[in-house]
Amino acid sequence: MKMWLRRIFGKNGRQPEDLYQIEITDIFIRVQTPNGDSEQIFWDDIDCIKLINTDQGPWIPDIWLGLFGEKDSCYIPHGAAGFDTIYDRVSKYEGFNFENVAKSMSSTENQEFLLWKKC
Repeated sequence: MKMWLRRIFGKNGRQPEDLYQIEITDIFIRVQTPNGDSEQIFWDDIDCIKLINTDQGPWIPDIWLGLFGEKDSCYIPHGAAGFDTIYDRVSKYEGFNFENVAKSMSSTENQEFLLWKKC
């Protein structure tokens, strides 16, 4: 690997998203952050789903899938192992806003995009 790539992404060429561990079960989603903190939300408790864009990349993830409940929330970085599995499941929720997904993916601003809200 080129030396300048090693300086940016580390000696293994790992992306910041690679440092997050995602556990997905039929009951909950759990995310362990690089510093050891853990977030968890039960599928049945999700009331709101957003894509959250930041200007923090490339050193930390800059697009997050936010799952929000009354008491808990969970943030999954775009590109982390498990992101696609979670996105595939929640994108099937009735009324999911695919237009806001497209807007998020083309945005470079600090912005939140509502994808779904429980009625």
